[in-house]
Amino acid sequence: MSSQTPAGEPVHIESEDQFADLTSEGIVLVDYHADWCGPCKMLEPTVEEVAAEVEDLTVLKVDVDEFQGLAGEAGVRGIPALQFFADGEEAERLVGVQEKEDILRVIESLR
Repeated sequence: MSSQTPAGEPVHIESEDQFADLTSEGIVLVDYHADWCGPCKMLEPTVEEVAAEVEDLTVLKVDVDEFQGLAGEAGVRGIPALQFFADGEEAERLVGVQEKEDILRVIESLR
């Protein structure tokens, strides 16, 4: 895990370079969200639980209003959107509010 990633807490992306660096290795869960999005707020506690419970997982939060370019490059059309990376490559994507078990199942499949 990257030394700049606090264990057990989602990392709020502050630059496109930071995003590229943190998605380049290991298993990464990216949560695309917006402050005004009700379903995003519903999903947030689940994402935080997964971040706290799963070892060797980096969880990134991307505000789509702040980083429209990243969301566009990722092809995000609806939020909340969860994008999973394995060693720098996109491996899976889920759109909408998800159950914790479904998120954990995807992570486990990437190990």
